[in-house]
Amino acid sequence: MKIGKKLLGKRLFKSLMKATFYGQFVAGENQTDIMPTIQRMRSFGVKSILDYSAEEDISAEEAAEKEMASCVSTTVAPDPAVIKVDPAVNTPETDKRYHAHREFADRRQNVNSARTYFYLNEAQCEKNVDIFLRCIEAVSGTTKSTGFAAIKMTALGRPQLLLQLSEVIARSRRYFTEVTGLSADNNILQQHASPAIFEKRFEKADILTDNPAVKKWLQQMTYDQKGLIHLFSWSGLIDANILLNDFFKVPNLQTGRMEPLITALSPEEEEMACNMLRRLNTIFSAARDLDVRVMVDAEQSYFQPAISRLTMELMRKYNKEKAIVFNTYQCYLKETYNNIVLDLEQANRQNFYFGAKLVRGAYMEQERARATALGYQDPINPTYEATTAMYEKTLLECLTRIKDMKTRTNERRIGAMVASHNEDTVRFAIKKMEELGISPEDKVICFGQLLGMCDQISFPLGQSGYSVYKYVPYGPVDEVLPYLSRRAQENRGILTKIKKEKRLLVTELKRRLVKGQLFSAPKGDYVPI
Repeated sequence: MKIGKKLLGKRLFKSLMKATFYGQFVAGENQTDIMPTIQRMRSFGVKSILDYSAEEDISAEEAAEKEMASCVSTTVAPDPAVIKVDPAVNTPETDKRYHAHREFADRRQNVNSARTYFYLNEAQCEKNVDIFLRCIEAVSGTTKSTGFAAIKMTALGRPQLLLQLSEVIARSRRYFTEVTGLSADNNILQQHASPAIFEKRFEKADILTDNPAVKKWLQQMTYDQKGLIHLFSWSGLIDANILLNDFFKVPNLQTGRMEPLITALSPEEEEMACNMLRRLNTIFSAARDLDVRVMVDAEQSYFQPAISRLTMELMRKYNKEKAIVFNTYQCYLKETYNNIVLDLEQANRQNFYFGAKLVRGAYMEQERARATALGYQDPINPTYEATTAMYEKTLLECLTRIKDMKTRTNERRIGAMVASHNEDTVRFAIKKMEELGISPEDKVICFGQLLGMCDQISFPLGQSGYSVYKYVPYGPVDEVLPYLSRRAQENRGILTKIKKEKRLLVTELKRRLVKGQLFSAPKGDYVPI
């Protein structure tokens, strides 16, 4: 692409790309240009997920420099003993996983199918907010409120915050285990532990009497009649009115002092954290007002605990009347099924709508290499078959709960997207929908594929009455070159596998040549679900 641009000149290169590769995978340069593609797909029963796919084209060295600068705190690292609270809270493995390492600082390495943002400054994050807001407005204006928008949290602030929050979640679980004796390897919520357990443990440690700080901490836990949901009241955090240094503190079991689980943040970093949370609220407030659903994309496993936790709190805040916020679950991760079960349980107990997008995952090679190099457990399922089983198990959990809710209350408070190019996975979903009595008209299950790929899955689904979406990238030719280069690399591997799709394309090409319909443009009259 770079050589072609130099040889042909900007204008001719742009025309060539639009007639070939760009035209295959990108809908257009702006909201006006993408309308014909959206309308044409809609006429065949296929809806759109809009994604502004412009990216910064930087070298690996530049990417590494930016990542390290944005993931390392500007404060002096405190004494580890201060953070530990007790030996169970912190482990060397936790430290390694949730800290930046230069060897893996370029997060694009070995990743073809996911867009990557690198932190430049706060002004750039504000520009990204504007881009996401324009995308939401485009969905509202072009898809008649049937479409989605997609965002990434790493576009909205310093990745250091996501690393630190992910580490806090791991430390919280270890602290929970130390205090209660109950396992919290996956989540605190599943143990149904009451705050009374903490109160008794603190009394036994003699740190509760005449200690108003510990008593206040107990009162601020998030719990219901079934037990504890979170150690901390995340709702205050998501509203950006609490400082992180003050928020993530727990009682030391030896001294009774409130000590931090989070590495100390400077005043400037606290402000950046508040800015990131404010940006999230700005985006989802606009989405709610315009009745547009927004998918929060999954990212690397060392960011994901924080991304999922924040997304669930955004669901709790904005999904009170319908599903506006959707979380993404990568089924190649060993913990995916447990995570979605717990998130579904939280949505049920806190009474909000739950939205999920199920994918296989985009960072496998990078994740495995990082785990091996840094010495922590590989988070990825061991085989392709294990990932398929995880996907089906996770999807079946959603379908079963949808069926149970439909039977008991006739409510539709759970929605899921089967985002897959795998025909067997799509067949599995359709079969289970039929077995459980879930119809397309229930509007709780939809399907998704990328624009320009696997049309033999998308269009038959849409024409058969199922809710199906194409992930529609758009943006200026020059600015989407990084996206297009990944599509090229991804298809280089895929084309060796998808013999059926190539055969279908060749058959249709021959049919059009024989019948003199080489440039025919079929017209549809389908109405999407």
